[in-house]
Amino acid sequence: TGAGNNGTNGGNTTFGTSLLVANGGSGGNSGASVGGFGGAGGSASGGDISATGNSGAPGANVGTNGASNQAQPSGGTGGGSFFGGAGSGGLPNAAGSAAGGYGSGGGGGGSVQNAANSAGGGGAGGYTEKLIASPSATYSYAIGALGAGGAAGTYAGGSGSGGVIIVQEFY
Repeated sequence: TGAGNNGTNGGNTTFGTSLLVANGGSGGNSGASVGGFGGAGGSASGGDISATGNSGAPGANVGTNGASNQAQPSGGTGGGSFFGGAGSGGLPNAAGSAAGGYGSGGGGGGSVQNAANSAGGGGAGGYTEKLIASPSATYSYAIGALGAGGAAGTYAGGSGSGGVIIVQEFY
């Protein structure tokens, strides 16, 4: 059945050093010996609106490996974000989608030929939004990168998504 490859975590997004924080979602588990676990959604803090990203769905585990007529499960979907949609899980013998949009997690890979397990989807990044009434002239910030899906091969876990922050000046 080969080695499993977990998805990597999405990066954390910050604004004003630690004024606003939207943490990335966790990568999906490979599911090499059981159905892969979905990655946890990222948390967020500091905003007027803050939402934790949804966790990715687990991959399926449908029985014993090796049977030629056995069901081959699809991978788990990625976690949905504040903005909705997520990456879909891969069909049997296919990789999951690389990523959803606006902080959504990527889908896990489907099972390989005659295998009983599939990989979990990645978690969505956290989201926070803030109105700033008297902004300073400068703020430091960091934009979290999208995690990577598991390396090509058997049971590739979905990518975690980076966090999303929206800042609006308010006068």
